[in-house]
Amino acid sequence: MLDLRSLEDPELVERLRTRGGTLDLGPFQRLMAERRTLNVALESLQQRRNTANEEMKRLAKESPSALEALRGQMREVSQSIKDQEKRLAALEEELQQIRLDLPNLPDASVPVGGGPQDNKEVRRWGEAPRFLFTPRQHFELGEALGMLDFERAAKVSGARFAFYRGALARLERALVSLMVDVATEHGYLELLPPYLVLRQALIGTGQLPKFEQDLFRVVSGEDEYFLIPTAEVPVTNYHADEILDGEKLPLRYVAFSPCFRAEAGAAGKDTRGLVRQHQFHKVELVNFVRPEDSMAALEAMVDGACEVLRRLQLHHRVVLLCTGDMGFTSAKTYDVEVWLPGQNTFREISSCSNCTDFQARRAKVRFRPEAGAKPQLVHTLNGSALAVGRTLVALLENGQREDGTVALPEALWPYLGGLKELRP
Repeated sequence: MLDLRSLEDPELVERLRTRGGTLDLGPFQRLMAERRTLNVALESLQQRRNTANEEMKRLAKESPSALEALRGQMREVSQSIKDQEKRLAALEEELQQIRLDLPNLPDASVPVGGGPQDNKEVRRWGEAPRFLFTPRQHFELGEALGMLDFERAAKVSGARFAFYRGALARLERALVSLMVDVATEHGYLELLPPYLVLRQALIGTGQLPKFEQDLFRVVSGEDEYFLIPTAEVPVTNYHADEILDGEKLPLRYVAFSPCFRAEAGAAGKDTRGLVRQHQFHKVELVNFVRPEDSMAALEAMVDGACEVLRRLQLHHRVVLLCTGDMGFTSAKTYDVEVWLPGQNTFREISSCSNCTDFQARRAKVRFRPEAGAKPQLVHTLNGSALAVGRTLVALLENGQREDGTVALPEALWPYLGGLKELRP
């Protein structure tokens, strides 16, 4: 959520407009003008009441009739104060709703653009494998191996689900272990979070109220929960309503979880295979840092995601997203994209974002820079390291052989009991 002051700064509002869409701040500005007028009027009435209270003490001794007249006037003033306070509370609620629907302010270093075509490639690692045959897509390979079953998953759960079988199921578990191990090697503390969260948690991280159609909602009796779309939600809210010790920052967490997404805005996209499922696994990184350290933390987070791909020997690139392609809560985002030979293109496998104080303001996460100092909002960051299913997709397509077997990278052999390839 944005600071109210930033929405009154014309320069910052213009930067916000670069995110695209139709940003109409007219209602907000009218409410803010009314709020200022109300506050002035309310302050005047309260001062009048305070002065009258002192006057009534004097009149109680000197003039009972004048006292009664003044009391009558003050009853009107008190009612006016109540009416003004009621309207001010309603105004604050309206302003809050507008702010909850506004995205984060792009950092000045983010390129201005309208969509993916305006993103900027930052760097690449490795080379795309060369094949003497036409490479197949992952779902063709998985089904031919007898290790991916979409038909029975559809019978059980509908579209966009899959059964993993045998060695492929084990490969998924191995990838999770490798990813978490890489993160803990770099100083992250592992958390195993809840998979059901309350509405307030999703407001805290920015999925609600704007993106409710993309979430799976669960009602049990009078209780309402949501299945998490990412471990970012429970882990970022781990410190909600807290004042952290600045001496202990940064706090860095890694969490594996299933993720559940309705994909309401993705109709017709990637309908085959594992790229866009309603349920998938992800290893998530979350940082709580001092504001002055957040951009350096973002660069380190991106490198942590790339470290997993380097160990898996997967060709990839890092892309800086433009203003029109960033997520709602982000001030700056890098996507890590892995090469998929079967699709002959790069596909996103990680997205790492600096959310600055946007989520912290919503979730009320603050820190005290030093003993006795006034609390400040922390900066929060999150990133995938990595989306596990998409990593498995990349391994299938990059490691495929003409005979249908799939070679596995050496980094995974210890996690697979020495298994070095997938065979039918």
